[in-house]
Amino acid sequence: MRPFLFRAFRRLETKVHELNYLFWECTQRCNLSCRHCGSDCFVSAKDQDMPLDDFLRALDTIPNTHQKFTVVLTGGEPLLRPDIDKVGKEIRRRGYNWSMVSNGFFYTEEMHRRLMGAGMNALTISLDGIGEAHNWMRGNPKSYENALKAISIAAKEKYLDFDVVSCINKRSLPQMEEIYTVLSGLGVKRWRIFTIIPIGRAVQDPDLHLSNEEMVRLMDFIAAKRRQKTPMEVTFSCEGYLGKYEEKVRPVRYFCHAGINIASVLIDGRICACPNIDRDVFSQGNIYTDNLYEVWENKFQVFRNRNWARKGICAGCKQFKNCLGGGMHNWRGDCSQVLSCHYRRTGNQ
Repeated sequence: MRPFLFRAFRRLETKVHELNYLFWECTQRCNLSCRHCGSDCFVSAKDQDMPLDDFLRALDTIPNTHQKFTVVLTGGEPLLRPDIDKVGKEIRRRGYNWSMVSNGFFYTEEMHRRLMGAGMNALTISLDGIGEAHNWMRGNPKSYENALKAISIAAKEKYLDFDVVSCINKRSLPQMEEIYTVLSGLGVKRWRIFTIIPIGRAVQDPDLHLSNEEMVRLMDFIAAKRRQKTPMEVTFSCEGYLGKYEEKVRPVRYFCHAGINIASVLIDGRICACPNIDRDVFSQGNIYTDNLYEVWENKFQVFRNRNWARKGICAGCKQFKNCLGGGMHNWRGDCSQVLSCHYRRTGNQ
């Protein structure tokens, strides 16, 4: 799609702002201690798991005319909730799809049957490298083995919309071809690739962050796989605008849907967009004091009008009309400067 047509499409989507995805941070407990965790989760979390009934009261404020709507369970690790079956069944009872993002550690055949029985429509499992590279990232020597077992189980399920996500760092970048071979060999149909920005635990860990040259290598790898039209689709995430790589590494042009089609209910009830966005800056309300759907309809203006992002290196950028300052997760604290400019990092200037 030509850039000016895509900008028109984006303006219309923003004006309509149909809510398609609601992330629920249903727990901040996690069995792993990942080096790149943006939520800084631990086995014992500061906040208790949100009671299901509290979330359902918020969910019930959404008109049931929203049939193209999915609840995404995230955390922490959602499988640590003992009521995960009930959660799924209650969402399905309301006529909505539900999905989950998991590290796969506890995803066994038995768990798979339970979740499919509860009506799970989609699943994402993380794999961040081969062998020790993944274990190093996840902080557990059994993480890679368990993730592969989980991927193998999910990839065989024909009734499940399944993909694998990888957060690529300096250790895993040289393994890209090997990761591709392993995943395609397990029958995975879609592989989504992310990079890591300096938030959460990743702030002080240089091994997690690709250089500009490495970013270009990553883009070239993805573009080459997409040109080959391989059975496993490889895509780059919606992190930021990529200039000359747009539509070479994604099926559509860059569009940050946070606050446009995506909202979240965080562990303490705050209403925001994607859970990785700075919740202290961009939260729009709280389900314990506000009506979730009214907040969605009447707030989120900071997401829907991005003119405020014309500052720092974005102030005079000729690509701002295409980029709008990049992904919202790239703006933190006082929002004086975007953390990462993917346009510059991928050799466009």
